[in-house]
Amino acid sequence: MRFAADIVTTLVAAIHVYILVLEMFWWDTPKGRKAFGLTPEFSAATKVLAANQGLYNAFLAAGLVWGLWLGPAGDAVKVFFLLCVAVAGLYGAATASRRILFVQTVPAVLALGLLFAVRP
Repeated sequence: MRFAADIVTTLVAAIHVYILVLEMFWWDTPKGRKAFGLTPEFSAATKVLAANQGLYNAFLAAGLVWGLWLGPAGDAVKVFFLLCVAVAGLYGAATASRRILFVQTVPAVLALGLLFAVRP
């Protein structure tokens, strides 16, 4: 079960690395505009804001990788960052796009459930 928890946590970290790339580097490109449903004008005007947002996604991914690197001793770190991802996903789903619920919150909650299943 720990292996499954770590695999799903790794997936959540990878999702956030991908989001950081989309927001920091591809925001004002056809791929970035398609991913977020943006017009060229809007993506150009908000490029700096998106890069800042991408950096926050990098911190989430880094925290999850740190927790994974610590092994079982990093469970509390993983729980903290997975909760951060889940809450951010809930807020994003409520304010921006319901799709965020499925991209961020559901995988984070699944990882949390698996992680709690292996804790004594």
